[in-house]
Amino acid sequence: MISHDITYVGIIQTARASGMKEFPIPYALTNCHNSLCAVGGTINEDDHAFGLSAAKKYGGIYVPANQAVIHQYAREMLTGCGKMILGSDSHTRYGCYGTLGVGEGGGELAKQLLRDTWDIDAPEVVLVWLEGTPPHGVGPHDVAIALVGETFPGGKVKNKILEFAGPGVANLSMDFRIGIDVMTTETSCLTSVWETDEKVKEFYETVGRGREYRKLSVEDGAGYDAMVEIDLGSMESMIALPFHPSRAYTVHQLQAEPERILSETQDECNNELGDGVKLDLLRSIGEDGKVHCEQGVIVGCSGGMYENIREAADIIEGKSVGDGYFDLSVYPSSSPIGLALIKDGTAAKLVEAGAVVKPAFCGPCFGAGDTPAHNTLSIRHATRNFANREGSKPSGEQIAAVALMDARSIAATAINGGVLTAATDVDYEVKPEKYVFDKGIYEKRCYNGFGKAEPDYELRLGPNITDWPVMPEMRDDLLLNICAVIPDPVTTTDELIPSGETSSYRSNPVALSEFALSRRVPEYVGRSKAVRDGQVSPAEVIKLLDADSERVSVGSAIYAVKPGDGSAREQAASCQKVLGGWGNICREYATKRYRSNCINWGIVPFTCELGAEAFSDGDWLYVPGVREGILEGRTEFSGKLVSGDTVKDIKLGCGGLTENEREILTAGCLMNWYKLKNKA
Repeated sequence: MISHDITYVGIIQTARASGMKEFPIPYALTNCHNSLCAVGGTINEDDHAFGLSAAKKYGGIYVPANQAVIHQYAREMLTGCGKMILGSDSHTRYGCYGTLGVGEGGGELAKQLLRDTWDIDAPEVVLVWLEGTPPHGVGPHDVAIALVGETFPGGKVKNKILEFAGPGVANLSMDFRIGIDVMTTETSCLTSVWETDEKVKEFYETVGRGREYRKLSVEDGAGYDAMVEIDLGSMESMIALPFHPSRAYTVHQLQAEPERILSETQDECNNELGDGVKLDLLRSIGEDGKVHCEQGVIVGCSGGMYENIREAADIIEGKSVGDGYFDLSVYPSSSPIGLALIKDGTAAKLVEAGAVVKPAFCGPCFGAGDTPAHNTLSIRHATRNFANREGSKPSGEQIAAVALMDARSIAATAINGGVLTAATDVDYEVKPEKYVFDKGIYEKRCYNGFGKAEPDYELRLGPNITDWPVMPEMRDDLLLNICAVIPDPVTTTDELIPSGETSSYRSNPVALSEFALSRRVPEYVGRSKAVRDGQVSPAEVIKLLDADSERVSVGSAIYAVKPGDGSAREQAASCQKVLGGWGNICREYATKRYRSNCINWGIVPFTCELGAEAFSDGDWLYVPGVREGILEGRTEFSGKLVSGDTVKDIKLGCGGLTENEREILTAGCLMNWYKLKNKA
């Protein structure tokens, strides 16, 4: 398993409160998200100190700040053909190394620390058939953006496994493969796996773990539930416009019709943002009629790979980023990659051209670094471009936008003064260089204590690290006050709990909950707390419905059409619970991992055929007999929706729960469930 410093404190605290004595399987704690220790005083570094002390006490692996981003450490040190890694980050994808990587919320990892299993129904499998060879100038992000643009709309591969095979696989380097693979998260698939070959074998030998290689290939006669075909030879330089990686265009399309495409995108984005600040993408069109960008970033688990940075440097070598508004930052995804780039002269080429080379860090991917100027366009080889993930704050009338592009086209744009440019239109020579992996950095700085737990070792608990508040058990009936209605087609976890500087409070559940929905429904926190603290009384509704107040759990709920796209962070659900949440109501859940987060925090994951127009802020939803129904495995519930003096019947769904999940919900949360089990 693997977690980073936004998630591991909460996971360990959950498992610790539930009776964990040691880590039963290898568990790596990386420090690549909350690495900016100037943010929040001592908070972030206190979390890092907690992580090292936990690794010593429970027998874990600790990777200090800026040594590696979470997924690069896993690729270099943990993967293996035929293995599985569960990570508390949605981009846990290691399929091209023959490893099933699955991103889940913290509760699912806590279960493993308590020696439980990870259980799902057998998913459908989609064959992704690759043919051809990518043209000069096309990189992995170009293929990935095209794949996301094809599959995300309509949920074509949602919660399914993608299996990559075909003659085109052999034409891709390992860095190219992982650049595609890590972005499969944005298709909404469950996970991925690839055929393995001599290049995979060479990778494992390069990182000193040759024993991990096994040949994996498609058996004759294998059947699939669906198929996606990719002709690598027809790929072009791509761009994914705000606010989703699926808003995919070729760079040439955008160059040809910038006003039309940016105008349409701008309208969609502003509709998503709601009232208040307005995004002005048309501002990025210069007097020359071309699209101008003011920032380029090559970063993280998708962009910071050795080959991406090498080829970007080949494009930039001997040229200049310029002295205008455009700037370029480059983040190698691990210290071994950074060291290799220094030794082979790549870093020098970048710095000589005016780029800034920085340490391994995930910040620009989620709004904790390189925030662009107001109403400007940033181009990034990163994983996501959701609203506000670049760090802007609509509530403060600040807005900026990120477009996703491959490192090669970012470099081409850089040498063109920030004018959007496709790498396929630039004349440059690729100067291949074999990645030389130096494991010594990890051996010197990383603590590897698996199997060496020290039970008497004292945890280091900074003042911001607090225990979870007590969560009540579910009573017989539920009475929910609707505290937020979100009519957007999709609601991301970034909207449910913003990323960026709020990450400093991830280890303080109560303090973090104050930020819930703050950039989408700022009134939600106050409304939910008023219900939780009894300032909004349900007495009249209980009397109207002739309900028994002693049998009713009263709490808040949100309605969203399709919540939970994006990050695996459990805080999207736990913050609602801390604020007194008992339910989510939606047409469907965007991801399995968000629905699991809701369940593990005792939030009933209702579905409903009604749209947002059927609900209003302040409405009450009464669901009698919910506890008994959940425990019995009932999948449909009859409720009463109360709006003022009007009472309407409503049908709710809650299917697909395992026996354990039913018990977790009625216990009130995962920690309560373990406490009940321990008592028994």
